[in-house]
Amino acid sequence: MKDEKIVNLLSMAQRAGRVASGDTAAREAFSGHKAKCVILARDAAEDTKKLYRNMAEKAGIPVYEAMDKESLGNAIGKAQRAAAVLLDRGFSDALKKRLESNQ
Repeated sequence: MKDEKIVNLLSMAQRAGRVASGDTAAREAFSGHKAKCVILARDAAEDTKKLYRNMAEKAGIPVYEAMDKESLGNAIGKAQRAAAVLLDRGFSDALKKRLESNQ
């Protein structure tokens, strides 16, 4: 699976309590200045992508698109998710490396 390393990383981050997902948790991560990067599902609605990109731009954090909503949700042990917010710089940096190595 192309995204296996990404799934493993997101799963570890979730177990460590370093992922915010769902609209309320994600917004709280941004308002509390805890967000370090955003992962958007490739099949998320364009309005959703625009919303998260705008919040990330204001916060000065990167946005990545990876996997579909079902896979993103499964990676963090949840139902389908359009977006997940990493709350840890180390996990964010590791995600960036894994995404770059997939290209």
